[in-house]
Parts: sequence; structure tokens; C-alpha cells
Amino acid sequence: MAENTVKKIATRESYGNALVALGAENPNVVVLDADLAAATKTGVFQKAYPDRHIDCGIAESNMVGVAAGLATAGKIPFVSSFAMFVAGRAFEQVRNSVGYPHLNVKIGATHAGITVGEDGASHQCNEDIALMRTIPGMVVMCPADDIEAKAAVKAAAEYEGPVYMRFGRAACPVINDRPDYQFEIGKGTVVKEGKDLTIVATGICVGNALEAAKLLEAEGINAEVINICTIKPLDEELIVRSARKTGKVVTAEEHSVIGGLGSAVCDALCKAYPVPVMKIGMQDVFGESGSAEALVEKYKLDGKGIYQQIKDFLK
Repeated sequence: MAENTVKKIATRESYGNALVALGAENPNVVVLDADLAAATKTGVFQKAYPDRHIDCGIAESNMVGVAAGLATAGKIPFVSSFAMFVAGRAFEQVRNSVGYPHLNVKIGATHAGITVGEDGASHQCNEDIALMRTIPGMVVMCPADDIEAKAAVKAAAEYEGPVYMRFGRAACPVINDRPDYQFEIGKGTVVKEGKDLTIVATGICVGNALEAAKLLEAEGINAEVINICTIKPLDEELIVRSARKTGKVVTAEEHSVIGGLGSAVCDALCKAYPVPVMKIGMQDVFGESGSAEALVEKYKLDGKGIYQQIKDFLK
């Protein structure tokens, strides 16, 4: 398929569409939003099932409490807002009202990372994965594309317990459009075999890591690329097996390098098979206002930027 014909879909769109499909299958699915249904794309669920959509207003902390109550009544609530607000503003409620009692609440966090774009640093949450990883028993997922996002939402609904799902604002390429694609919580996927180094990526960085691998291939460097959707629980076995083969690991994420995928991978490798690791992501800085494309390029999270950083690492 030519590059200019690659289908691009924002994972927040996938979230909304997956909720509608779930609503048709399961009458216990309820969706809550914080006056952002048009942006989080839960508006499509609201249109299809108005009696099962609750707009809680601009009050994320209260919304999480409402969801906790619904979960105790046997419902499967999906809480929706921007990552900055549902993971950041409502952290205490997520921890104490959902995590501590281990309730069956699903959190759909949209507009994560710097691809939020022009909204700027106040809305570009690069800390949510770190926050959610620290909550005992919380599953944390960051899908790479439309297909994986829909699969993650379905898997979250079937899983008993709290789940955090991270979705983006900007359209990203569909990379999992193949007949043999399968999704399982806690399992990563080798999307490209290699022997010289391992690139472990999540979210939009999976597609960009594949671009970087192509550039490396042209120079005779054969990179293995692993797609990690579930950051917690992490597929440690897959990552360690790849590290044993290649001896060098790079992580790539649209998130702070502190506490995110890179930290999770380092934890796993330190325990089982220590190798040199370079973490690509937001390097202890806030984002800024600009187009999603310009920001991804500036912070070297695009294919070319990942390639250049890997070249420096290999020196």
C-alpha cells in the first residue's frame, strides 16, 4: 500500500465507535462524560443510547464517584474525559473510589500526549501512564491504532476490574489491519523481526518506530519492533526474550520518560536481563502549543527523530 493511501483514524474516534458496539451487546454498559462528548467521541453513544449516557458536567472527580456507585450496582461504567482531567484532576477519586475497592470501572482518557496540539501544555498530559501505573490492580493500555483501540475497549469491558485506556486526538495510521491480528490484555506483539536491537513502542510511536526501523534497515541495521499496548501488566517475557536476542533496547512513547513505558521496561530488564536501554519520549519537559505534526517532529517522536536518536545510541 502506498504511503499516501494509508488510512488514518484518531483512536478517540475508535473509542466512541467501540462503545456503540458494546452498547448493542451489553445493556449494562453505561457511559459517563464531563461535558466533552463531542471531543471524546462518546457523543455517538449518547445518540444511540441516550438513557445510558450521563453527562456529569465539568466535574471529573464527581464523575468518577458516580461511576464507582454504578459499578457496585452491577453496571459497567466507562468514564470519559481528557487524560489531563480524568487521570490528573481526578487522581484521588480514581485511586480511592475505584482502585482501592477494585471496582469494575473503565476509564477512557482521550487527548493524551503532545498530539493534543494547539491546546498546549495545560492539556497535553504526558504523566497519565505514570500516575495510573502506581495504582494497585489498575490495568493500563495505550493502543497504537484504530483496530487495537477497538479491541482494547472490548477487552476492557470483558475484564473484571479497573482499566485505564489512553487515546489520542490526532489521526494516526492503521497498522494492525491484518487477518491474523489478535488482542489480549497483557500481551505484546512483535510487529517486525530483527536481530541488532529491540525497539519497544506504544501508542502512536509504534507506527513511527516502524518508520525508523525502515531507515535503519537501509543502513544495514536490523531492528526488532515490539508493540506494547498493555503497559500494565507488561509482557515482560516477550521483552526479555527480545533483549536476549539483540542485546540493546530502545523504548518509544508519547509520554514522559519518567514513569511510563520506558520505566516499566527498565524495571523488567533490570530484574531479569540487564542490557543498555535508551528511553525516547518527553525528556522531563512540558509540551507547548503547536500543530500535532510539528510537536512530534520537534520532540523527535516521529520516525526520523526516533531513527536519529537510535543512531546516536548505537554510537
